[in-house]
Amino acid sequence: MSATAAVRAGTFPCASAATETRSAVASLAVRRMRLTDFRNYAALKLSLEGTPVVLTGPNGAGKTNLLEALSLLVPGRGLRRARIADLGCKAARGHWAVAVELRTPDGVSEIGIGRDPHAAELGRERRLLRIDGCDQRSQAALGEVLHASWLTPEMDRIFLEGASARRRFLDRLAFGFEPAHAVRLADYTRAMRERSRLLQGGGADPGWLTALEETMALAGAEIANTRCTYIRHLGDAVAAAVGPFPGVALAVEGRLETWLEDASVASVAERFLAQLRTLRGRDGDAGVTTEGIHRSDLAVRHLAKGVPAAQCSTGEQKALLIAILLADARLQAEARGTPPLLLLDEVTAHLDVARREALFEAIEALGAQAWMTGTETAFFQPLKGRAQFFSVRDGAILAEG
Repeated sequence: MSATAAVRAGTFPCASAATETRSAVASLAVRRMRLTDFRNYAALKLSLEGTPVVLTGPNGAGKTNLLEALSLLVPGRGLRRARIADLGCKAARGHWAVAVELRTPDGVSEIGIGRDPHAAELGRERRLLRIDGCDQRSQAALGEVLHASWLTPEMDRIFLEGASARRRFLDRLAFGFEPAHAVRLADYTRAMRERSRLLQGGGADPGWLTALEETMALAGAEIANTRCTYIRHLGDAVAAAVGPFPGVALAVEGRLETWLEDASVASVAERFLAQLRTLRGRDGDAGVTTEGIHRSDLAVRHLAKGVPAAQCSTGEQKALLIAILLADARLQAEARGTPPLLLLDEVTAHLDVARREALFEAIEALGAQAWMTGTETAFFQPLKGRAQFFSVRDGAILAEG
C-alpha cells in the first residue's frame, strides 16, 4: 500500500484483542499503529495494549522514530521539528504515512497523516490529514482528538541554551490547554515573515503592511494571553514537590505578556500594532522583527534551592523537566478527563533509582500511556508485568515475552 493510500484508508486489519496486563489501561491510548515508508520503517503494523510501552534496543535502531511518528499526530512539527520531505524512506522519494487507531474517552478514532505527493510535485510541502474518514485542512483538528507531551535527550540542555527552545516547550504544552494556540502561532509566524520580506525589499504597499501587522497584533495578543493563563494554572500544579521531584516556579518573560498584567487582550493588541508601525524602519534595517511574542522566554526556578534552573546540576535539570511534564499531565487529566500520551525518549538518563521508580509510579497513577525508550531493559524492570515491552533492532520490532 502506498503512503498516500495508507493515509486515505484510515482502517486497520482485524487483530485479536491484546491481553491486558495488571497495570490500569489508559483512557487515551494508541491501540494500533501503522507506518508506511516512514524513516527506517518501510512497513510496520503494531497492535498495542492500553498500558505503558517500553522500547529498548541499540542506538540507531529506530526507537525514537516511533515516538516521532506519534508526535506528528498533534499540532506542530513533531519532536525533531523535521521537514516533511525528510520523514520518508529514501526509496519512497520522501513520501510517508502514519496511521493510528486511538481509544479515547469518547470512543475509537482513526487518524492518518502523511506527505501530500501532489503538493510535492508542485514544489510545495503539505501534509495530508484524515480523522475518522474525513479530510482535515487544519492541524488544530488534531488537538481536539489527541494530546501528547514529550521529552527528548536534546531537551536536557533546554535551560542552558537560548530562549527559543524554552519557548517551543511552553507553546507545545499550551497546545493541550488551547488547541487554537497552534493556529495563532502559525498565523503570527507567516505574517511576521512576509512583513520582514516586504520591509527589506523596500517600497512595500502600506496597506498590505498594515494588514500583516494587524494579523500579528491580534494573534500575538492572544498567544501571550494563552501563555500567561496556562502558566498560572501550571504554576499552581508544579509548585509543590512530588516525591523526589522538586517544586518549580514558572514565569513567562516577554513584553506583551508583561502588558497583559494590567491590560485587556484587545488593548494589548492595539498597543502592539502601534509599536509594529513605529518599528518599521528599525526592523527593515535589522532584517528581523525586533519586538513580539517570538522573543519571549520561559523562566524556571528550583523552588527549594531558590536558584534558576540553569544553575542546577544535570540531574536536577532533568528532574525539573519531568516535574513540569507530570504537572501538565495532571492538569490536562483534570481539564480534559484524560492525561496526554507521554513520549519519553531516553528518559532514564541522568535519573537515579529513586527518581526512576517515582516516575514509573507517577505514570501509573496518572493512567497515562507512556512510550519510553532506552538502551537497557534493566532500567525499566519495575514496569515488568505492568507495561508492554518491545525490542527494536534495525527497524524491526519484537514483543518481548
